[in-house]
Amino acid sequence: MAVASTARPPLWRNVRFLRVAGQIVFVALVVLVARQAFLNLDFGVREQGLDLSFDFLRQRAGFAIKEGIGYSPNQSFLDAFLVGVVNTIRVALLGIALATILGLIMGIARLSSNWLVRRIAQVYVEVVRNTPVLVQIIFWYVAVILALPAIQGGISLWGLAFVSNRGTAIARFRLEEGVGAWVVFLFGGVVAAALVMRWRTSVNDRTGRTSPRLPWAAAAFVAIALAGFLFTGTPLRGDIPEVGRFRYEGGLQVSPEYTALLLGLVIYTGAFIAEIVRSSIQAVPKGQKEAAEALGFTPRQQLRLVVLPQALRIAIPPLNSQFLNLTKNSSLALAIGYPEIVSVSNTIINQAARATQMLLLVMATYLLMSLSISAAMNALNRAVTRRGRR
Repeated sequence: MAVASTARPPLWRNVRFLRVAGQIVFVALVVLVARQAFLNLDFGVREQGLDLSFDFLRQRAGFAIKEGIGYSPNQSFLDAFLVGVVNTIRVALLGIALATILGLIMGIARLSSNWLVRRIAQVYVEVVRNTPVLVQIIFWYVAVILALPAIQGGISLWGLAFVSNRGTAIARFRLEEGVGAWVVFLFGGVVAAALVMRWRTSVNDRTGRTSPRLPWAAAAFVAIALAGFLFTGTPLRGDIPEVGRFRYEGGLQVSPEYTALLLGLVIYTGAFIAEIVRSSIQAVPKGQKEAAEALGFTPRQQLRLVVLPQALRIAIPPLNSQFLNLTKNSSLALAIGYPEIVSVSNTIINQAARATQMLLLVMATYLLMSLSISAAMNALNRAVTRRGRR
């Protein structure tokens, strides 16, 4: 009877040893490259007598920023840089929301049974995806926004919004005294809406009939919010814009540069999101839709209750990449003069002559924003995955 050999294989044939050794060699190479890069940087700094500290950020900036809310040239370089960060976040957050909505609509339209709707969505996706985003941003700025009428002959939308080549002004609400108490009523309305939604769900389960839950919940929220609005003495007041000689007065004002950048990023990213939505819907097994149809669901209910929730689990990882691309593509605003991170940093470099520090600061800022978006999307992905396993 043969006896099984217990001898260990030599190290050069041991898979576990080779894996660990390969990782150690890789880490050692990375450390050596980083060390050499640091030594080269240190040598260059000592040779040229450069100062790599960030103390200059406390110095007076001395330049104005068009989109700098609450900022003045007498403030520091750090304050100016933070204005650029805020402007980037303004574009990124709204752009992500609008691009997602546009991509969802166009992705569903790509699968429409209507020939015209399907072809329009296809042309949009193919044209936009195959045109550089920088070209599109410049097109929206030069050929569309700046081609609008002057402010005196601009477009008026029922006196609540005005559009011209000087920008856009939209009516908004201003917070007045008593808004804190109204927020408490709004929170109560949300709680009441959740309770009503739960109650209607239990009624549907008990009776076996499907009745709309959302209108009931919305009615409860609106009733409590309206009662709180009247009880607290109308804590919101309308701010209607007016047309001045050279600029708009009042309302929410949006610059032409911001509008062009937002349009370019939303339309460009929306085309990629549309393809993600289309492919994710097609990846859902056909049996799921057939089962929903057998249960008597309408086509809209099949899409909303069965197909889209399953497609969401497939779409989240590639959506994360598109959100990151939109955020980083906002740096192309430099071409049209919108003061985001890169534009403000270039001005600081020209003023303070600290290119190395500013580039490191810009890289760290984009890294922090990208990691924040990825963390939020990963949390959403885990929540959706857990819900799907129940």
